[in-house]
Amino acid sequence: MRESKKRNLKCDDYTSSLKPDMQIILIRHGQPAVELSGMARGRDLSAIAKAYDASGIVDRPPPETMAELRHLNCMACSDLPRSVESAHALGFAGLPAADRLFREAALPHFARGSIALPVTVWVSVYRLLWLAGFARNGKSYTAAKARAGQAANRLIGLAKTHGNVVLVGHGLMNYLIAQQLRANGWQGPAKPGKRFWEYGVYECSGDSGGLREKVKR
Repeated sequence: MRESKKRNLKCDDYTSSLKPDMQIILIRHGQPAVELSGMARGRDLSAIAKAYDASGIVDRPPPETMAELRHLNCMACSDLPRSVESAHALGFAGLPAADRLFREAALPHFARGSIALPVTVWVSVYRLLWLAGFARNGKSYTAAKARAGQAANRLIGLAKTHGNVVLVGHGLMNYLIAQQLRANGWQGPAKPGKRFWEYGVYECSGDSGGLREKVKR
């Protein structure tokens, strides 16, 4: 028997006069203890990425952000320390098991190289190469988009159950998830925000209006 292909969940699947509006909020984590700054050689990128992923956060969410998110019924986060610690800092009780599904898209890189450049330059160069198909020591752009689709479906399911959900996630993966939500009928900003603690609100309702802009720090 041929296995049926799992489809993306669209906003229209859930909207009716009997269902309340649903809301998904994508927020970026706080400032990590490890900064992506200074000079580095190509062969140093792997160690820098591992240190960054192992780091917690050094700041707290703005009071206005905590007040805005106080009404939420459900929370999700990635299993990386900066995401988990940010979820705790936002004051969510009964933190569910963190899920690697929501992790940041890993930065591909070469394992060798003695040329020294600013870390920010390395990150920009590798991300451009990643968009062009480069995936050495990482995952491809195509794979990241597929995972974002799975993450969007997971969040939609949580929103259907709880009415609303916030994902304490990562800059690039939040952006890819936002694109999936918008492609499936959810209304919200094209970019949920790239600064720490910045977030975007996405809504699913029978009303075609009501675009919500991202809220900055």
